[in-house]
Parts: sequence; C-alpha cells; structure tokens
Amino acid sequence: MSLPIIAVPTDKRAFDNYTWHATPHQYLEAAVSVAGVMPVLVPSFGERVDIDGLLDRVDGVMITGSKSNVHPSLYGQEATEANGPYDPDRDATSLPLIRRAIERGIPLLAICRGIQEMNVAMGGSLAAEIQEREGAMDHRAPEEATQDERFAIHQPVTIKPGSCLAGVFGAGDITINSVHRQAVDRLGDRLQVEAVAPDGTVEAVSVKDAKAFAVGVQWHPEYWAASDEASGQLFRAFGDAVRAYAARGLQQAAE
Repeated sequence: MSLPIIAVPTDKRAFDNYTWHATPHQYLEAAVSVAGVMPVLVPSFGERVDIDGLLDRVDGVMITGSKSNVHPSLYGQEATEANGPYDPDRDATSLPLIRRAIERGIPLLAICRGIQEMNVAMGGSLAAEIQEREGAMDHRAPEEATQDERFAIHQPVTIKPGSCLAGVFGAGDITINSVHRQAVDRLGDRLQVEAVAPDGTVEAVSVKDAKAFAVGVQWHPEYWAASDEASGQLFRAFGDAVRAYAARGLQQAAE
C-alpha cells in the first residue's frame, strides 16, 4: 500500500559551490518510519510555487526546524545580525503554505522554526534571545555538545487540559527536548496555547477552529521519534490525521 504524501518546504543553503534546497534527515526519517507518510521536498521558490496546485496533490504539510530565523520584518521588527541567519526564500514559501493548508483543512505539523513560522503566518510575533528575559530558563543547547546531548530529553512542559495535544498525550506534564533561543511572543490570530515550559515560554500551539490536525511545537520530536514515546506519539497522531485526510479524498473521488 502506498504511503500518503506530505509537502515539506526546504531551506535554501549555499555549500559545495552550489545553492541547495535541503531538509535535515531526521524529520524525513521520522515522517516515513514513525508517521508512516512519504515526504516530498518543496523547493523554496516563494511566489513561483503554485500553493493550491501543490496542496491538491498532497495529504499533509510538515514545517521543519532550521538554523535560520523568520525575518523580523514579517512581524514588524528590525532585523539585526545577532538575530540571524535568515532565509527569506523559505519564509516566502512556508508562510503562505501554512496559511493555505489551514484554510483548506490539510493536516499540518510545524516543528521548532516551524511553530515560529506558523505564529507569524497567523499574524503573531516572536521574541528573540529569550534566555535574557528575567526569570527565563536557558532553552539553548549546551555549547560543544554532541548532537545526542544537544537534543537530550530533559525539559518538562505542561499540556493544557482540553487541548488538541491533551488528546495525544493526556493533560499534565511530559518531558521533551526544547532547543531554541527565540519563541512565540504575541500569539497569532486563531491560535491557542497547547503547552508551556516552567518559565511560561510557549512550547506548543494549535489552530482553534482547525478543520484538521494543525499543531506547532517548539521542541524536536523528530530526533527521538523512533525511541521516545512522547515524540513517537506526536508523529503517529500526525500520520493518523494525514491518512484520514487521504481517505476522505479517495472516498470523494469514488463518489
């Protein structure tokens, strides 16, 4: 049986004397092996991407993390070198893709940079260098750490009762691997907070009136999706939503 297909917008990077449209392996592996869906990479061509034509052909959308940050001009702030690097071509691709997927009721999972794009796409803003705020935790990865150490499961978050994620994990605390230095500030229109860190930092959001699964998380479930129960639960929930959407499409085509 063929796997349902999800769209994954790419980072635009320069290395090896080429410009690449690329996505980290861990997200793609988690999609295939745990969610049971097949990712298709979308080049970050901005306005040249036919968003509706693309969404006509897929059953879900996943927005990955990245080293780059959403450009501050997109939420009314000044760009600084310290807040970079930026990837305006990805912004120009992923933000309209997020908005249109939500409008059309296509399942959406947004991770790390993805939750920040989701918030900005819905009219919200971001706070930079959140570790400098009074009373804030340091959510950054330890310096000179291995990748496994960087993405270690160590931080509790509280899942809000009655939220979408409470249906995945149950209400209460789970332990996750949040690695970031900026976060949701002003919450975007139609978004609701799903989970918070002990210092109040927003760690997950969802769309209030979503027609389908539409969740953003600040942590990195992709890294341990095959071995950590909570990480796997999130990807399996996304996969179930994608399969349900695909099944509805097949039923409609048969009628």
